[in-house]
Amino acid sequence: MNQDIHTALLQQKGIRLAVKREDLIHPLIPGNKYRKLKYNLIKARDEGSDTLLTFGGAYSNHIAATAAAGREYGFKTIGIIRGEELQDRTDRNPTLRFAQEQGMDFRFVSREDFRKKQDESFIAGLRREFGRFYLIPEGGTNELAVKGCEEILAPGDSTYDYVCCAVGTGGTLSGLINSAGDQQKVLGFPALKGSFLNEDICKFARSGNWQLMEGFHFGGYARVDETLVRFINDFRKQTGIPLDPVYTGKMMYGILALVRQGYFENGASILAIHTGGLQGIAGMNRTLERKGLPLIDKD
Repeated sequence: MNQDIHTALLQQKGIRLAVKREDLIHPLIPGNKYRKLKYNLIKARDEGSDTLLTFGGAYSNHIAATAAAGREYGFKTIGIIRGEELQDRTDRNPTLRFAQEQGMDFRFVSREDFRKKQDESFIAGLRREFGRFYLIPEGGTNELAVKGCEEILAPGDSTYDYVCCAVGTGGTLSGLINSAGDQQKVLGFPALKGSFLNEDICKFARSGNWQLMEGFHFGGYARVDETLVRFINDFRKQTGIPLDPVYTGKMMYGILALVRQGYFENGASILAIHTGGLQGIAGMNRTLERKGLPLIDKD
């Protein structure tokens, strides 16, 4: 479902903006996580695996979605979680508590060990410990994930001049790049600092019709300030659309900033992909409360 956004700024600039509500695709496996897991689950089943193992941090959307998908589709799930100190705090972490309720088992590792998540020797050790499992990388991005994300755009979406998406690992953006029309430009809004994403996206993208719009990450991954929180709350009041503070909030802030700056030509049409991530609001609000900052509105 595409939801049109109407504001005085958009009307003044002659810009059409719509949000593709991928966050509504599934109540517990929303947005790009559903797309990324779809073909991985099919392959896991075809290979005869009954266990999924993946990696993530304390508030990972991917961890929450994988746990929920495992429960719904009959897989055991194992989460390798960054940070040994979290082992005794699971009940105080909304994301990990949810994943545990969905049946996920955890193995908490140091940050040093977590960085070994792609090392063959580290993976071999996990296989000795847990037995046979289907491995899904951190964030869920691989070729099958990109294939799933290529299905986000519908035939009717070809009428938009620009397709915008938040970027974490680059898998969702790569899928959009591959499925966008030749006349469309795909804009990615990184949630992280650093230029490594260009290389990662080039591994999967089959077209050059894209650009990363850096400068809207608010200082880095999971960094949030009062300006962003107030923007997210105001946007929800105006449109009824909730945004998360790590990905979609920064993307939408960036899109409207570019509108004000005159980046988009008069009469342009923009489709912004809502990739979900709303489960992370509860955890972020705990952080904001500790800092004495305004909280993100919730239902």
